[in-house]
Amino acid sequence: MKGKFILFRLLAILVMSFSVAGLNATTAWSADLQSAKAAGQVGEKPDGYLGIVSGGPGVAGMVQDINQKRRAAYQNIARKNGTSLQAVEQLAGRKAIDKTPPGQYVMTPSGQWVRK
Repeated sequence: MKGKFILFRLLAILVMSFSVAGLNATTAWSADLQSAKAAGQVGEKPDGYLGIVSGGPGVAGMVQDINQKRRAAYQNIARKNGTSLQAVEQLAGRKAIDKTPPGQYVMTPSGQWVRK
């Protein structure tokens, strides 16, 4: 029971952090990220980070910047909750993939890009 409570708490903190810490994108990157995802250039990975599917101008820099912000937020969540960075990354990856709309790319656990 306690484990479920901790997992629920981590999940709630993670969801709040998505909006507060800009895990989906900073304000400057938001439109670019959504466009890149819609164009099939960028996708969500099971480890909680973005990956480059097909690239394009400026995509690598944007992905790197957003992933750095995600990692910092994940580290903060892990530290505050006494859990591992990997546990937070995996939970974030599942949530991001679950929230990915149909037609956009996600990476399978085996490392293949597929349209959701």
